[in-house]
Amino acid sequence: MADEVKLTKLAECAGCGAKVGAGQLAKLFEGFEAPRDPNLLVGFDHSDDAAVYRLRDDLAIVQTVDFFPPMVDDPYVFGQVAAANALSDVYAMGGRPITALNVMAVPESMPADTVRQILRGGFEKVVEAGASLAGGHSIYDDEPKYGMAVTGVLDPTKILRNDGARAGDALVYTKPLGIGIASTAVKGEVASRELEEAAVDAMTTLNRTASEVMLRYRTHACTDITGFAVMGHMLEMAEGAGLAAEIYPGAFELLPDVLDFAAMGILPSAVYRNRHFAEAHVEAGETPLALQDVLFDPQTSGGLMISVAQDDVQPLVADLAAAGVAAHVVGSMLPAGAVAGEKRIFLR
Repeated sequence: MADEVKLTKLAECAGCGAKVGAGQLAKLFEGFEAPRDPNLLVGFDHSDDAAVYRLRDDLAIVQTVDFFPPMVDDPYVFGQVAAANALSDVYAMGGRPITALNVMAVPESMPADTVRQILRGGFEKVVEAGASLAGGHSIYDDEPKYGMAVTGVLDPTKILRNDGARAGDALVYTKPLGIGIASTAVKGEVASRELEEAAVDAMTTLNRTASEVMLRYRTHACTDITGFAVMGHMLEMAEGAGLAAEIYPGAFELLPDVLDFAAMGILPSAVYRNRHFAEAHVEAGETPLALQDVLFDPQTSGGLMISVAQDDVQPLVADLAAAGVAAHVVGSMLPAGAVAGEKRIFLR
């Protein structure tokens, strides 16, 4: 049976916690010549969620690829999470997914039904997104990995990048935090059923509804919070816009028990990579260390961080709630004059 395979025992890291650190990744691209094609509107020279290529004045394609090792043992759920995570980059930029390609690596000894369940989970999320699964590529590897390359479409005049925030914008986040810590607790067999189910629910929820709702308002920037955590992705957002960010740590919804696990040191290794990347730019104030760790925690298939005009924030949150998305106001963007030395993110 497929559920007899313990997928998490086959992987050293879980989900987006396996990502190369943001600081290290940036160094790998140093010296590369920036793309010159004027129709490549967003490329690797920006720390953005996906690439955008203009086909005509009113149509562009948005492309992304994302894959990782398992963070759950259920192969069907693993497939769902990996697909939701890959689709998220298109939603973060205001796009609509249209096609997806599987990217898979599995041990040659893995039972065929286990592989099928991973693929079924991914397929069903693509269908839920209203897109088409169009094939993919697979190889054998000792450690299982799965994800997708996704293509979407959008209006090139309405791209939501992660560097478009404006001073005075409110920051709205759309999922509970603590997914990386929860995955670590599950792998260590210390998580409660409540925590495991809540984490799976968060990871398998598409950001489709949140994206569709935010497009009704004056949203100036957006990014999905994934492997680089709240602090890493917010640093990219603040630096990209030439602003600072004020974050309200107590305003985030947290998954059950994750604060206690953080206090006990049950943390994925990526927390420390994320700290190394962003900590010098963060003024933590009186924020307890355990809550700081949650803000540095890598989120697999995390929510959208939306930078929206202050006058629109309450209608946006209300609209999201009516659509079934429990969003919270978790901060605001500050003018460039608020930057103090290296500090760009202030926890209040």
